[in-house]
Amino acid sequence: MAMLDTIVAHKRAEVGARRRAVPPEALRDRPLHAEPRRGMRAALARNVPRGVIAELKRASPSRGTIRTDYDVPALARAYAAAGATALSVLTDERFFHGALEHLAAARAATALPCLRKDFLVDPYQVEEARAWGADAVLLIAAALAPEEGASLLAVAAESGLDVLVEVHGEAELAWALAAGATFVGINNRDLATFAVSLDTTERLAGLVPGGVLVVAESGIRSRADVERMRRGGAHAVLVGEAFMERPDPGAALAEWLACP
Repeated sequence: MAMLDTIVAHKRAEVGARRRAVPPEALRDRPLHAEPRRGMRAALARNVPRGVIAELKRASPSRGTIRTDYDVPALARAYAAAGATALSVLTDERFFHGALEHLAAARAATALPCLRKDFLVDPYQVEEARAWGADAVLLIAAALAPEEGASLLAVAAESGLDVLVEVHGEAELAWALAAGATFVGINNRDLATFAVSLDTTERLAGLVPGGVLVVAESGIRSRADVERMRRGGAHAVLVGEAFMERPDPGAALAEWLACP
């Protein structure tokens, strides 16, 4: 997992620098920190099986720049108008060209719940997420030791944030469930090879007990893929690149939601 290891190592160093620049108490003083959360998991649960987390994603290590016209408020409003249930906003700067400011801008532009999409390795990032308007955070199982992930899940839950725990295999799913996760993302992309297989959701969703909301992630590029994920056991889907590479991402989402 050379790329993932590189990203995580950079993230750990970055967190230290950010904490020195803006201590946790300063984050807690930000106005957004005190605002009520919007409840991403609850919003998706109300829309089963048609929930869509529409992602704002400018670039990625595997694709490079995906979208040059990256107006966050406009994109967020377009997704909301098209019927998105929630938004996912990339905040990693170095590898995905995101920013925490994008998270705050997306929240201000719509009433939809927002996920901070980043590589969380430290409780400080949970504090950051709340201070910049996140309603939920992503924990990537492949980037964390089980005890580290369980600790971060507890910290985020105590902060009032929903926690989407991303897994790719049986062992990762097992520790997520053991840690008490009730909101699980099944990543169809193998972060070690970047290979994508929708079979991953179909294989793992059946192992998830009732009461746990399942989101299918990665490799979903058509309405047929969405239907396949629903049949495979997903309650919702998270889609980014398939929308971002279209001239009008909102229209692309609307086309998908037009299917019965």
